[in-house]
Amino acid sequence: MRVLHVIPSLSLEHGGPTRALAMMERALTAEGVTVETATSDDDGPQGRLNRPLAVPVPENGVVRRYFPRRTVFYKASPALGRWLADHVRDYDLVHIHALFSYSSIAAARAARRAGVPYVLRPLGTLARYGVTQRRPWLKRASLVLFEGPALRGAAAVHFTSEEERIEAEAWGIPMRSRVLPLGVEPLAATDDTLVRRQFPALGEGPYLLYLSRLDPKKNLEGLLDAWALVAPQCPAVQLLVAGGGEPGYAAALRARAAALGVSTRVVWPGPIDGEIKASALAGAQAFVLPSFSENFGIAAAEALMAGLPCVLGRGVAIAAEVEAAGAGWVTLPDAQHVAEALRQALAMNSDQRTAMARAARDLADRRFSAQAMGRGLVALYREILGV
Repeated sequence: MRVLHVIPSLSLEHGGPTRALAMMERALTAEGVTVETATSDDDGPQGRLNRPLAVPVPENGVVRRYFPRRTVFYKASPALGRWLADHVRDYDLVHIHALFSYSSIAAARAARRAGVPYVLRPLGTLARYGVTQRRPWLKRASLVLFEGPALRGAAAVHFTSEEERIEAEAWGIPMRSRVLPLGVEPLAATDDTLVRRQFPALGEGPYLLYLSRLDPKKNLEGLLDAWALVAPQCPAVQLLVAGGGEPGYAAALRARAAALGVSTRVVWPGPIDGEIKASALAGAQAFVLPSFSENFGIAAAEALMAGLPCVLGRGVAIAAEVEAAGAGWVTLPDAQHVAEALRQALAMNSDQRTAMARAARDLADRRFSAQAMGRGLVALYREILGV
């Protein structure tokens, strides 16, 4: 089976989508699927990825092809569109990631014309929050003219949570919905030595960990406001806010922390990955993601796999499962409710912490492992292809 994945960008700036695609590539390869990926050379605010263009690039155990991005808006890449039109017949199936982007519409159109079945993963773009927050009039028009036909023509629309499916189907577009959670891989066992050495402002006391992109939908303003309520009651605790984002927005967050009087109680390491990320997860008291909207919450799933109790906003799609498993707390987005959840996380005794860590790992192993994702995707592909 030969499968082509198409995604607008593999920039690390896009965090969750990039990590999810990389894990899909590895999980499918482990199941014996030949995987290739086509994308643009977009690298977010940084500009362009330094990759050879329009040629096979061995990465992550698969072949990737990068094509020049002509515009930042919709990440238009006519070269990618032409390549898809010429080569989509070379594949048994196409798995398209995201909507409201050039690559998604070009891939869906090329697949339909060639008679190649495709799976479309909206990446949370059909959540009401996403449709109504940025360029809502343009997105509604695009939904009618472009996304609607792409969704109706898909052999399956891949949602990563039941909550994402329900929100998407509320738009009234006929589609063949399937729910398959994303999978994450366990990080190598470690401790917090490396992260504390790298960021000495953490000190030696407990810390709470936010590890995701810096973006308004993550409700970082609510988190900082909540931390201003909690920090005076726990002077030994720090808040580690790890992630990259638009520089102006990141600066505004730091200014907000200063205005709230907690600038010395928040550590801003920027994006972290690899060993430092594993170390940060290993040492945290709890993981915090109070987002307004997350179609899945891959950062939360990684925290669960590391055995971290989670404080999640009600808009995080896997929040209800986390709460039901006894692996964390679910909160409304306002500062008072987030603060109360943080207090509960910091009040855990060692026995409670051990029990919640076990519940977190059990949930991640059962529902969010890379192996389960790989098997689920292969089963879906075979069903579509009739093999």
